[in-house]
Amino acid sequence: MIIQTYDESRKEEVRDVVLEVLLEHGFEYDRLKDADLKDIEGYYFAKGGTFFVGIADGRVVGTAGVRKLEDGSCEIRRIYLKKEFRDKGHGKQLFLAALGFAEKNCSSAVLKTDKVLTKAIDMYLKQGFSLLTEKSGSPNEEFEYLYFEKRFEGQQ
Repeated sequence: MIIQTYDESRKEEVRDVVLEVLLEHGFEYDRLKDADLKDIEGYYFAKGGTFFVGIADGRVVGTAGVRKLEDGSCEIRRIYLKKEFRDKGHGKQLFLAALGFAEKNCSSAVLKTDKVLTKAIDMYLKQGFSLLTEKSGSPNEEFEYLYFEKRFEGQQ
């Protein structure tokens, strides 16, 4: 897998990968939570962030986004990888690309994940992220979100 910066020609492929992974984990498309997929350029790049795609055999197989926030921090989002590419280091490769961008361009990074994604949580902790808080979904939803943060040395 190679990592490239997103371009608009990959929009449908990115959406397909993200939705496939969401459905695999029991989540459905939410037009508000997933609005970034309609305008990746505007949501990530226009505000000084970035979006990476993992490419194998000429197709998008993974994603990683960094959205800059107004206070100089950023949010790492959309670390998604098609099932057949997992457990080979590709997810970590995508995450480290996003983290590298964040470290160079932001004062800190936050991210949100579901508590069932234990491999991802382990990776975040190993990369120096700390658990900030836990929040449940709405009352009829069983999932629980975990929020993590990492502050970067030498950044304002």
